[in-house]
Amino acid sequence: MENRIGKRLIIIAIDGPAASGKSTTAKIVAGKLGYTYIDTGAMYRSVTLRVLRSGMLDELHRDAGLVSGLLGDMIIEFRGDRVFLDGEDVSEAIRENVVSREVSFVSSLKPVRDRLLELQQSMGAARGVVMDGRDIGTVVFPDAELKIFLVADPRERAKRRHAELLRKAGSAAVPTVEELEEEIRQRDRDDEQRTHAPLKRHPEAVVVDTSCMTIDEQVEQVYGLAMKVLEG
Repeated sequence: MENRIGKRLIIIAIDGPAASGKSTTAKIVAGKLGYTYIDTGAMYRSVTLRVLRSGMLDELHRDAGLVSGLLGDMIIEFRGDRVFLDGEDVSEAIRENVVSREVSFVSSLKPVRDRLLELQQSMGAARGVVMDGRDIGTVVFPDAELKIFLVADPRERAKRRHAELLRKAGSAAVPTVEELEEEIRQRDRDDEQRTHAPLKRHPEAVVVDTSCMTIDEQVEQVYGLAMKVLEG
């Protein structure tokens, strides 16, 4: 299959820890290639938001199987760069820090991962997608033609998250860089140690350290790797 610029269609899987630049990089690279961008992190955040709104979080810590009741009629859609949960635009709501604190736990639940795995594989079946997350290259699309694993220093990632929260918060208080760094380190531990689809690098994935890179620099590096695959 070919895209609008005459290139064959491939899947680009971008994995890595929180605030390593996955979503921004994936979105821009998809635009440059004329591909569809699928933000799997937003999908897990949407489920987490639904769990928080249901008031069942504590119950799920005692009985994870209860989450299945929240998944059956759930609809997650991408419309341009906006994310909709059951018809509601939740693009901002899913980025709140309360969601960030709980998303690793909710993402670790097997019924959640099974349901979203099914949705993600369906979305990418036609290829011509850039998909980012924690397990895209290892679980969702291990056959992806290009697998990238982004990393960055936890302190730098905390600074990025702090700057993002400040832009969105206005006069509201936001966590300190130190508090965010500890949250990020804890989330890394949770993601790496979970039983189902832990965060890890596929042996074929290209590691890109974004600690000292601008967004433009990391986009160009990933885009360049994609073009090598397409032209190879």
